[in-house]
Amino acid sequence: MSENVLIIEDDIAVRDLLSFHLSQAGFQVHEAAHLQEAWEQLAQTKPSVIVLDWMLPDGSGVDWLRRLRTQPSSMKLPVLMLTARASEMDKVSGLNAGADDYLAKPFSSAELVARLRALLRRTNPEEQYVVGDLIVDIDQGIVRYDSKDLNLTRREYDLIAFLAANPGRVFSRSDLLDKVWGEDFLGTERTVDQHIAQIRSVIGTNAIETVRGRGYRLVAPESSPASR
Repeated sequence: MSENVLIIEDDIAVRDLLSFHLSQAGFQVHEAAHLQEAWEQLAQTKPSVIVLDWMLPDGSGVDWLRRLRTQPSSMKLPVLMLTARASEMDKVSGLNAGADDYLAKPFSSAELVARLRALLRRTNPEEQYVVGDLIVDIDQGIVRYDSKDLNLTRREYDLIAFLAANPGRVFSRSDLLDKVWGEDFLGTERTVDQHIAQIRSVIGTNAIETVRGRGYRLVAPESSPASR
């Protein structure tokens, strides 16, 4: 399910650009051109995260944020501030007002998306991922398939947890080495194949699909009727 993001920005060109890139990244986007409209959108859409410009036609985004933080329903709502003001003092002011992150203009759309996703991970951490009959319990650090806990190595656990957090998405071997093993890993891409083979031996050969020429993706593994 996509996350709702509320963009509060008076510059229509900037707002349209943000809306386009965030929609492309899978967010459900809502917009406000001024602070009064922002209050209305906040009540109607109940966003998961807010992108807030520093200066708006009817007031300061910083003052609006201070007011937002006084309301119990939005005290923990993640907010990323956008501004052309890049001094350290300005950044401190925004963070002290209750901003969770700060991005100075100009910025890349990729960085904005990455920062928003990081905010959502920190403020709404997933305790478990459920993909078909597969459950990855992050809180307990276990993987369960067909109601049975699996005996996996740490790296196998990290790999299946990453794939379960991104079901249906295709990752190349180099992507998986980077995300799971880390940039400093000195082994070969064959390492990924070996770990995938081991996981398949436990949850079935069809659970992790090989997408020819692209990599691997996790689909919903279903236990066989005989094993139920």
